[in-house]
Amino acid sequence: MIIAIDVGNTHLVIGCIDEGGARHVGRFQTNTSATAEEYAIRFKTWFDLSGIDSGLIDGAIIATVVPPLVSVLRRAIRLLIGKDPLVVGPGIRSGLNIKTDNPAQVGADMVAGAVASIAKYPLPQIVFDLGTATTASIIDQNGVFRGAIILAGVRTALETLTRNTSQLPAIDLVAPRHVIGTNTVDSMRSGSVFGTAAMMDGLADRIEEELGCKTTLVATGGLSSAITAYCKHHFIQDDDLVLDGLWIIYQRNQNNGERKN
Repeated sequence: MIIAIDVGNTHLVIGCIDEGGARHVGRFQTNTSATAEEYAIRFKTWFDLSGIDSGLIDGAIIATVVPPLVSVLRRAIRLLIGKDPLVVGPGIRSGLNIKTDNPAQVGADMVAGAVASIAKYPLPQIVFDLGTATTASIIDQNGVFRGAIILAGVRTALETLTRNTSQLPAIDLVAPRHVIGTNTVDSMRSGSVFGTAAMMDGLADRIEEELGCKTTLVATGGLSSAITAYCKHHFIQDDDLVLDGLWIIYQRNQNNGERKN
């Protein structure tokens, strides 16, 4: 069993994972001001609450879109399990064939998500990840990462709207009963939920038109389940996609291809 950590701009997701999938998953707020010791204490507390024996952890792997936290989390993991974690990036074998202008610019979370999606679902694919940013990774029928789409995340856009518009209140992200809002809150909910669902449907149509074929649609990320229920296309909901990809990448970087539980 290993620790897999997916570090986003807003939240950090940690999972204990083996060949059977994620056994335990925790979610923390990303804090670039926290020290390695503070992160280690948070993780140790989570281990204790989840009944995880750190002595059974064989290793760790990190994917982060927050570069300043790399060294902090490396030290936190060493304090926690006494082992150095792998970090997805240059020098790590992901097995993903990336055909973009600059493959080094593809985020570690997008790499891990694509690796897992290729292993789990039919090709070609579009993988939507709804977090602080919403991303769509396009993978062709040969398993090649062709490119991506990046736009503001659902909650990011909503928070910007309320912060810069004096008469619009902060709201929770739930779907209203009707598309046509008859009050301010329901109008905002409709725009956030139904608008994002329509955007995902529309982008899927445009990408499939450009590829010239139908695709498998996959959705992951903290906000995806709140949106995909209202999409007209069928999306496979996979909350552990990035963690599964980190498990696969970890195994691909073990000596002699040795696999560990």
